[in-house]
Amino acid sequence: MQVIDTQLRDVKLLRPRQFADDRGWFAEVFNEKDFAAAGLPTHFVQDNQSLSRRGVLRGLHYQVEQPQGKIVRCLAGNIYDVAVDLRRNSPDFGHWAGFHLNCDELEMLWIPEGFAHGFLVLSEAATVFYKATAAYYPAGERCIRWDDAKLGIAWPLEGRTPIVAPKDAAGRTFADADLPLSVST
Repeated sequence: MQVIDTQLRDVKLLRPRQFADDRGWFAEVFNEKDFAAAGLPTHFVQDNQSLSRRGVLRGLHYQVEQPQGKIVRCLAGNIYDVAVDLRRNSPDFGHWAGFHLNCDELEMLWIPEGFAHGFLVLSEAATVFYKATAAYYPAGERCIRWDDAKLGIAWPLEGRTPIVAPKDAAGRTFADADLPLSVST
């Protein structure tokens, strides 16, 4: 597994080794020993999967009180995946980074606790899978608007208006967001 630093401290792009032959391919996408050696978490408590159509934008989601770290992977189609650093004590506080994830490259994104997360579906449909370090906690669920002017995320919308859930459309601005309690950097 190749672990690649990104422009946001602690967010990592994970690239599993792929072994291909005329039958297809094989890849090991999680190995506890390799994750521990790379400083990545090895304990996950919940797996989630979604199917979304082109133009759906989910996020920017996070949890207060019980923040989740996530390994995000696109199983089918392709997405533009975004992480926003919400850790007040981080030099990257308020910064975002976007990543193109697709089913052909096998790349995964490690997004630690204390980050908001969202994605935009670029293909006809996309299946997204992620492992979380903490369980879903409805009372702590929060959302920052995907189009927050202060964050200025450059979503690849190509002139389209994204399809968002009512709760995401009602998300708060970054300036008014209820941010997670202290999360280590």
